[in-house]
Amino acid sequence: MKNKVVIIGCGSVGMSYAYALINQKTFVTDLVLIDIDHKRMEGEAMDLSHGIPFAPSKINIKAGSYEDCNDAKIVCICAGANQKPGETRLDLIKRNYDIFKGIIPEVMKSGFHGIFLVATNPVDAMTYFTYRLSGLPSNQVIGSGTTLDTSRLRYLISERLQVNAKNVHAYVLGEHGDSEFVPWSRASVGLQDIQEYISQEELDQLCDEVRNAAYEVIERKGVTNYGIGMCLVRITNAILGGENSILCVSSYHEQENVYISTPSILDQSGIREQVVFPLTKEEETQLHHSMDIIRKSIESIEK
Repeated sequence: MKNKVVIIGCGSVGMSYAYALINQKTFVTDLVLIDIDHKRMEGEAMDLSHGIPFAPSKINIKAGSYEDCNDAKIVCICAGANQKPGETRLDLIKRNYDIFKGIIPEVMKSGFHGIFLVATNPVDAMTYFTYRLSGLPSNQVIGSGTTLDTSRLRYLISERLQVNAKNVHAYVLGEHGDSEFVPWSRASVGLQDIQEYISQEELDQLCDEVRNAAYEVIERKGVTNYGIGMCLVRITNAILGGENSILCVSSYHEQENVYISTPSILDQSGIREQVVFPLTKEEETQLHHSMDIIRKSIESIEK
């Protein structure tokens, strides 16, 4: 079966995703790179292809055009302006909305009917705009959301407690940005409440560290790319493999008319369903505060 993935915008994030794809066991059979610099994409496709003999899966890689989106299972959008030191993700919204207005209609003109996976920041707002511009059902438009933030959180907790990160069960919810939060009431290590191991003060410090992680990385190297590249592969595998895996991606909350990150079950249809679980009153307030921030950023463009 042909499982084509198209990456639009092959800068540091797009190419980190592509490189991670060929280095992990995936269901991807074809990979197409699209960028304004087509000549560089030809070089990138050649370079990646030369390593395929050592890759766990055979993947056909090429530089392409929007016409290649026609039979793609996933179109991943990484195109957009990079976050500069001192900028928030929301500062990027106008620049990246203008870019998306040129991309999404071209993809849809190809006859694309697969799943959009959006990585461009501010990712919640950009995923919402992709949903509106494409006209696709909301389950077929997904943002990378707080998948990376959740990965960062589990890594930090695992290092703090010296346990495998896969045994840490905690999520970062809300905006992929400054209003994100951790619902500690639902966090556990194994079957134990995380507060049995870590004090509230330390938990608050961990949340701040996760929230500021991107700023710290950008200050030092100018961009975050490897972590998100691996997260995009994880989402891709969950979709193409029909895994029914629970990941904290940005999905559409119809009653609130906003895309925001909460745990969702992913299968070959995209988002099969959102996972609903109880939050404390304070956590509910934090979630709605995050929704308000995203909604206001969207309204600043739509007004």
